[in-house]
Amino acid sequence: MKTIYDIQQLLKSYGTIIYVGHRLSDLQLMEGELKELYQSQLIDTRDFQTALFLLRHEIEIEKEKQDR
Repeated sequence: MKTIYDIQQLLKSYGTIIYVGHRLSDLQLMEGELKELYQSQLIDTRDFQTALFLLRHEIEIEKEKQDR
C-alpha cells in the first residue's frame, strides 16, 4: 500500500466509498473507517499501520495548505 488510491481500493473492497467533495474531510473519514476495520479484525496490523501513516501524512499536507 503506497498511495491514498490504494487505501480507497482497500476500503472499497469492504463496501466503503468515501467522497464528500472536501479532501481533508475525505481523508479524515477514511481514517475513521480504517480504524473500524482494524478494530473488527478485518485487516492486519501491517496494512493498518501503513494506511494510517499515509492518511495522517496527507492530512497534515492538507492542513498546511489550508493555513496558507
